[in-house]
Amino acid sequence: MQANVETLGALQRRIDLTVPAADIDKEVTTRLVKLARTVRMPGFRPGKVPMKTVSAMYGAQVQAEVLNDKVGAAFSSAISSNKLRVAGAPKLEPKADSQSNDLTFSATFEVYPEVKVGDLSGVEVRRAVCEVGDAEIDRTLEIMRKQRASYEVAARPAADGDKVTVDFVGTQDGVAFEGGSGTDFPLQLGEGRMLPEFEAAVRGMAAGENKTFPLTFTADYRATQLAGKTVQFEVTVKTVEQAVLPAVDEAFAKSLGIADGDVAKMRAEVKSNLDREVKTRLKSRTKDSAMNALLSGANFELPKSLIQADQERLAELARQDLVSRGVDAKEAPLPPEMFAPQAERRVRLGLLLAELVRAENLQAQQQQIRKSIEEIAQSYERPTEVIQWYLSNRDRLSEIETVVVEDNVVDWVLRHAKVVDTPVAFDELMGHAK
Repeated sequence: MQANVETLGALQRRIDLTVPAADIDKEVTTRLVKLARTVRMPGFRPGKVPMKTVSAMYGAQVQAEVLNDKVGAAFSSAISSNKLRVAGAPKLEPKADSQSNDLTFSATFEVYPEVKVGDLSGVEVRRAVCEVGDAEIDRTLEIMRKQRASYEVAARPAADGDKVTVDFVGTQDGVAFEGGSGTDFPLQLGEGRMLPEFEAAVRGMAAGENKTFPLTFTADYRATQLAGKTVQFEVTVKTVEQAVLPAVDEAFAKSLGIADGDVAKMRAEVKSNLDREVKTRLKSRTKDSAMNALLSGANFELPKSLIQADQERLAELARQDLVSRGVDAKEAPLPPEMFAPQAERRVRLGLLLAELVRAENLQAQQQQIRKSIEEIAQSYERPTEVIQWYLSNRDRLSEIETVVVEDNVVDWVLRHAKVVDTPVAFDELMGHAK
């Protein structure tokens, strides 16, 4: 076999591969002989089917398999001897060769770029910080109280925080449209589950009141037949109920799993859970800043094949998400090209991380993996069982290993970049509505 490497671009290469016809014929014969020992056919005993018959039935299939194997071996040998790191699958095309019966192919492919991590000494990385004190515990308890609220009839107009039961009918040019009507519909004012204009119209109405008002849908509204259109809604408020929050007392503490109802223990438990959650969210924000720092000085060519593959993977994930939400993916085409910027960032960052981990020995250590699992387990009632659950499955261990490696990379970046501690408001960090 012979192989010649040609440079077509910064990362694109081409190799001409020649596979001797005699090698293919020999291997095809060997495989057919082996197959003939086990093939079964009506009228013949096992192993007694004539070679001519076996060849007629399986010859084309075996030849295709042998050719695929031989070309693959020739390609692997060529890239190995030339010390090339192939990115993506090669494109194989047959070449005509009138001088020989041997088979000649052209393999076009991309190689991985030379990746260098830039100097981070002047690059700013924002390390997110947020303290958890009594105010944050009180804020969390208030949210938990709202989640456990009961409701009583309010003899006043509806306001944010109230549960309002309404009947409504939406019409376009005097005709009711699909999905625009509801009976005994529960509406929690202020949560943004309905369009702002709809909630604004209901706000201030009392039980028994009726109102008709116009509403204009946005141009990008999900129901395309209504996008940008103005319709009329008639709404009748049937009941207005106000929230009654439970007191922070022994009963409340017991409802949160504190067996003896000790409020101080409950606050300590809430703080412990908050500390873990805040730590996780802060790490995520700091990680984003660290990754952006790595990317800031990373200017190298990217293999188009890797970007294309990631585009297709992201598009498929988006399609699956639409389907899981009950949306017909055919009505919302998702061409892979729309994910190009995201795919390019992911590929560039992936190459950077791989090089940094290799160059700086940032691989996950067993003690780090164990510690990470133990930290996760602390938020469960039976930590020992959770630890064993992770340790007993290679895939779950791999997930933890990936997280540990990323943490190692972030720590490395923080040691080499200009770190600025950036306070983050508790409500913003936790995603609480104002």
